[in-house]
Amino acid sequence: MTAAAGPLAEGDRTTVRVGAVAHGGHCVARVDGQVVFVRHALPDEVVTVEITEVHRGFLRGDAVAVLEPAPERVTPPCRYAGPDRCGGCDLQHVGVAGQLAWKESVVREQLLRLGGLSAAEVDALGVQVRALPGGPLGWRTRVRYAVDAADRAGLLKHRSHEVVPVDRCLIAHPAIQQLPVLPPAGGRWPGVDAVEVVASATGDVVVTALPGPTDDARVTDAADAQLTQVAAGRRFEVPTTAFWQVHPAAADTLVDAVLELLDPAPGESAWDLYSGAGLFAAAIAGRTGPTGRITLVESAGPGVAAARRNLADLAQVEVVAARVEHALTRRRITGPVDLVVLDPPRAGAGARVVTAIAAAARRAVAYVACDPAALARDVRTFRELGWTLAQLRGYDCFPMTQHVECVALFIPPGPTS
Repeated sequence: MTAAAGPLAEGDRTTVRVGAVAHGGHCVARVDGQVVFVRHALPDEVVTVEITEVHRGFLRGDAVAVLEPAPERVTPPCRYAGPDRCGGCDLQHVGVAGQLAWKESVVREQLLRLGGLSAAEVDALGVQVRALPGGPLGWRTRVRYAVDAADRAGLLKHRSHEVVPVDRCLIAHPAIQQLPVLPPAGGRWPGVDAVEVVASATGDVVVTALPGPTDDARVTDAADAQLTQVAAGRRFEVPTTAFWQVHPAAADTLVDAVLELLDPAPGESAWDLYSGAGLFAAAIAGRTGPTGRITLVESAGPGVAAARRNLADLAQVEVVAARVEHALTRRRITGPVDLVVLDPPRAGAGARVVTAIAAAARRAVAYVACDPAALARDVRTFRELGWTLAQLRGYDCFPMTQHVECVALFIPPGPTS
């Protein structure tokens, strides 16, 4: 279905029936054989699309009018959501159940297309994305506001450096929403490129002006700022510059999943790779006990410092400050090891790291992934090395956005597979 005549250009509008969801927060449509990635739409809707980008082989566009809505469509709770507005939320036009189904479809599609699994294998995994406690709003504990030429803090448009002045971000933690950072209450931020606000799950907040000097007393130097996080039955003092899960319920949710899947036993050895402040290492050490051996690997200085400080009472935990690929290939850490948990950045672990892990791990690997495409590529590598993707769980740690967290269990070839 199309009203196009000839090749589409940026700014053109056409009518399409929307196809399946795809990774990246959009759906796929076709106009005269051209692929169009459409934001703010749902499968099987008829929409008017405005073309926003033209690339060789595909187009990008926004659904600017909905002619035949899908049953899952809802009115976005935030007035800044939608085409040509704030680009932070991809799925505010989708009901909560529809968002979970959307993310399940994306995970399945990535496992099929990039992971090399068959439809039957994906079906056997029973891919399901579970909601976290707290609802779809007020969950984000780290927000970076951009500052525009008029010194107003706001949020960026999708795939743009243009700042949209906002007076509130509804997915931000309530403690962040209450701060006078945004106009009109927040005034101006002269000489500042961005304002980063970080909250602990308990509601303590640190505001940092980036990059530099300001005489505003509300701003704390991020290099010295610490927040107390509580997870896995422990308190963690974490610098605001170190990684910590942004959803208040995510840390405990992911720890519970990793422990259930790996089922660590007393005396076992484990690696915690891309460890951050040592969340998983602490939890596994609680199961393996004083006779176990846990090696934690982290490259970011704030995370290394936090891990050493927060896990100082666990004599069985060794903290290695190194890039994971260097630690593995340059023998900063060596196997064999019973268990591995890894939580790599969005790009994934990669073939070199997966190969080294597969050569060292004896019993099981738990892979915590924030990007299903990167996970699927690493699934393919594990499978090529004879390992089995035994279980996969999805968690909606980022409601209203296209992002999804997964925890995958891999087991090695042999009698147990």
